[in-house]
Amino acid sequence: MSETQPTNEQLEELLTFFKALAEPNRLKIVGLLASQPLTVEQMAEMLNLRPSTISNHLSQLSHAGLVSARAESYYNVYSLDTMALETMAKRLLAHDTLPNMAAEIDTDAYDRKVIANFTYPDGRIKSFPAQQKKFEAILRYVLRAFEPGKRYSEKQVNEMLAKFHQDTATLRRELVTYHMLKREGGGGEYWRPEEP
Repeated sequence: MSETQPTNEQLEELLTFFKALAEPNRLKIVGLLASQPLTVEQMAEMLNLRPSTISNHLSQLSHAGLVSARAESYYNVYSLDTMALETMAKRLLAHDTLPNMAAEIDTDAYDRKVIANFTYPDGRIKSFPAQQKKFEAILRYVLRAFEPGKRYSEKQVNEMLAKFHQDTATLRRELVTYHMLKREGGGGEYWRPEEP
C-alpha cells in the first residue's frame, strides 16, 4: 500500500464530490442529466421542486465539476459532465486512493489498547480474550517475536511462546490457523511469512 498522504486539496475535492452526490434530489438530477440536457424549469417540473431549489442543487453539482451549463435562447441548458464523473470514479477506485484517506490515522491504536488490557507489565498474557478481534490483536502481538522468513523448530516455537503464556499449544495452533505462521506438515518447521 502506498504511504503517500493525500493533500488537503485532494481531500477537499473528494469531500466536494461526495457532498454533491449525498442528497437524493441531486442524485435524481444527475440521473436526468445522464439521459439528456435539461433546463432548470424542466427539471423543476419533473421533480416537483421549485426552480430555486433546482438551481441550488445545480450549483453544488457544478462546484463539484459534474454539470455544466450553456446558454440557449433565454435559458441555461444543463448537461452532465460524464467525463468528470468517470475520472473521479477511476481516481476513487484506484488501488491506493481510499486507503490513503486514512494515512494519518493511528491504525495500531486498537491493538495497543487490547495488548495493554490483556498483558502484564512484563509482557506476559494475562488471559486470552473471548472476542475474536481482540484475540487476533494478541496473536499479532505474539507474532512480533518471530522474524519473517526465518525457520523455527517446534521446540523453538514453544520456547518463544512460553515467554508470553503457558498455553503454548493454543498460541501455536491459532497462529497457524490465522495464517500468521506457516507450518510444514508432520511436526516440521514453522516460519512467519515474509512481509508483503
